Amino acid sequence: MKLISFFAKGVDDGYGGIMYVPTTAGYVALVAVIVLALLIASFLIGKKEYQISAKQLAVSAVCVALAFVTSNIKLFAMPMGGSVTLLSMLFIALIGYWYGIGAGVLTGVAYGLLQLIIDPYILTIPQMLVDYPLAFGALGLSGIGYHINKTFDCKLFQFGGLQIGYLIGVLGRYFFAFISGWIFFGEYAWEGWGAVPYSLAYNGAYLGCEAVITLIVIALVPVATALSRVRRMLNE
Repeated sequence: MKLISFFAKGVDDGYGGIMYVPTTAGYVALVAVIVLALLIASFLIGKKEYQISAKQLAVSAVCVALAFVTSNIKLFAMPMGGSVTLLSMLFIALIGYWYGIGAGVLTGVAYGLLQLIIDPYILTIPQMLVDYPLAFGALGLSGIGYHINKTFDCKLFQFGGLQIGYLIGVLGRYFFAFISGWIFFGEYAWEGWGAVPYSLAYNGAYLGCEAVITLIVIALVPVATALSRVRRMLNE
């Protein structure tokens, strides 16, 4: 218990309960984990050479930064957390699509920990793990699209590896958001709704809306062409 209190402290959550926020030591530990995750991700990106390059680390860091900036441009915010943002999930999904599942998941974990530092909402350690590193790390499952693209050399960008990978990544995040809403926030279910349907509908509303918007945007020919060129440039 003393170890936990060293890294986090309890505060009023605004709803009559207690939530936890990191202490100075907790913030230092989170920053260290983020750096470690990015270093491991950049190693996986450059695994053919078994070395970390500045370019590879920069790609992960820039995508995390872009995801964070666009996550604060909210098109619509839900009352109990969650929002439709300006394509923020896409930037993490791109790492998976460009470099594979390992690099994508670790970059997503780093991004989740950054969100935890900036805007923490911690009830318990399991809830923290589900809502931050696991939920955002799941966006890296977009790396499945990387393997699809390599295997089938998909040229129909209208529904190619990126689109499939992005959808898988969003579904991964949705799974953990659903688990969190069901187990940790089910008490806030709408009247007449059980915890399970409430969590399915609540989390599906904002994640599904952003996913649809993103899929439309990346299907546009200029955007698809630009992303394809960036991918070729980064892999040269």
